[in-house]
Amino acid sequence: MKQQKSVLMLALLAATIASVSAARAQDTHPTASRALQLSAFGGVAGVYTGLAGGKNFSVVAGADLGLPPWRGVRPTLEVRGLYPTDHGLVDSQKSILAGAKFEFLLSHRLRPYGDFLFGRGESNYGFGYLFNNNVYALTTNNVYSPGGGFDYDLTEHFAVRVDGQFQKWGSAPTPSGTIWSKVGMAGLVYRFNFDRRR
Repeated sequence: MKQQKSVLMLALLAATIASVSAARAQDTHPTASRALQLSAFGGVAGVYTGLAGGKNFSVVAGADLGLPPWRGVRPTLEVRGLYPTDHGLVDSQKSILAGAKFEFLLSHRLRPYGDFLFGRGESNYGFGYLFNNNVYALTTNNVYSPGGGFDYDLTEHFAVRVDGQFQKWGSAPTPSGTIWSKVGMAGLVYRFNFDRRR
């Protein structure tokens, strides 16, 4: 519950800071402000946790602050949180991550991107996971998450997002001490600062 509240607070904080920054830029430099793009997204995700066939069904929420494009690429700052609604039979993973995303502006509707996120995650093993004569109930880990996906614009403000992440979790009850999880997400994006010049 605490981590879910943290995810929501960070997403709201990022949205608020970006809105204030965009409003100030618009007052003094209207043309430059249109190059900034604030968006929020949410969706559902299937998670293969990487431990003994574990699977979760989760929700994802986050925010992006897109910076001015350069040579057809828009660098973006992203924060996102993952929370399991179906914990599965082996383990469940929740996380909050932030990092950089690079969006390729190939056409007016299709926007593929790649990203690299880093943060903290928590693995919950339900009734316990036995490894090396120890029973694990909960571990907290660093999470490294390269990935990518695409947005497909439906309207000026709404887009569909399809996303995949390949995540490395440390401090896991495995011989290597790490697990590699896979997260596939589908959801919706809402853009607050759409570049109307396009």
